[in-house]
Amino acid sequence: MRVVVEADGGSRGNPGPAGYGAVVLDASGGVLAERSEGIGIATNNVAEYQGLIAGLRAAAEVGASVVDVRMDSKLVVEQMSGRWKVKHPSMQPLVAQARELARAFERVSYEWIPRERNQLADRLANQAMDDQAGVERPEKDKPARPEPQQPDTAITSPTSWTGAVGEPTRFYLLRHGQTALSVGRRYSGRGNPPLTEVGRGQAEAAARRLAKIEGLSAVVSSPLGRTQETARAVAAATGVELSSDDDLIETDFGAWEGLTFTEAAERDPDVHRRWLGDPSVSAPGGESFDQVHHRVRRARNTIVSRFGGANVVVVSHVTPIKSLLRMALDVGPSLLFRLHLDLASLSVVEFYPDGQASVRLVNDTSHLG
Repeated sequence: MRVVVEADGGSRGNPGPAGYGAVVLDASGGVLAERSEGIGIATNNVAEYQGLIAGLRAAAEVGASVVDVRMDSKLVVEQMSGRWKVKHPSMQPLVAQARELARAFERVSYEWIPRERNQLADRLANQAMDDQAGVERPEKDKPARPEPQQPDTAITSPTSWTGAVGEPTRFYLLRHGQTALSVGRRYSGRGNPPLTEVGRGQAEAAARRLAKIEGLSAVVSSPLGRTQETARAVAAATGVELSSDDDLIETDFGAWEGLTFTEAAERDPDVHRRWLGDPSVSAPGGESFDQVHHRVRRARNTIVSRFGGANVVVVSHVTPIKSLLRMALDVGPSLLFRLHLDLASLSVVEFYPDGQASVRLVNDTSHLG
């Protein structure tokens, strides 16, 4: 299938508060997909590349094989076409990421268009920046904002001091219980070790804790066995629906699966060293933290779309939970290495419809006694 990707990005200050927009169109101009997001403080060029990357990913998701990219950024078009060199070091990882995505298609072409012909993507980018800034909507468009009454967290709504608009979707982020690999402090990604006896006890304790929370609407889990065991305990205790989302699965550690940190570093010293400092580097045969972050963002968007304004238990693994906390805090990938999450720990974040977020709790294990 052949599609058109129109993408744009902007920065109010350059660098300043930035966002991107991208739209995927079919041959008749019908909209197949839209993507937009505020990305914090960045330059115009970074935002434009982020828009291109989001557009290419969306094109892949709708099954495109041939992509015609149209942008009003001369820099992006010329660099992606290979006619201009990428001189700035900070841009090189974004260019590499975009080129890697482009290689998955049969053919990708790049065309510069004037801004007035890129209005769809431009509108999405500006909307993302407005949402990020908490720009007030007309009163008639504002959803109700009832104060959540959660006895387990006992915290009032932060909307009065953050400017967040709308009713948040509250994520109760639960890491799975203990397995044999976690006891040995070994990389545990796509392997499927069961919970140990201790792990099952941790899952039951977390389930009893969550059963005290009023108004839970769903439990959404990674499909792996250790998370499913944990999630089933929660679903049974709370009496709510359990579903799975493949995007919540743990990082694919590839050849490092089952190895300790030291063993992996000895096996692939150069790759392991770069992997620790660059989220675009993958483990041999595995995936990068950038790839994990992208799919976890997709999982978050899916959950918000399905359960907007509700309270949802999300049962997952270390990296996906850290990624959700990273999104809520609007910080870089260094959080992955600086934040510790215990087995069966509970964290709580809220995502608002205007793009704001609030972190309520991190790595709470009080229920484990």
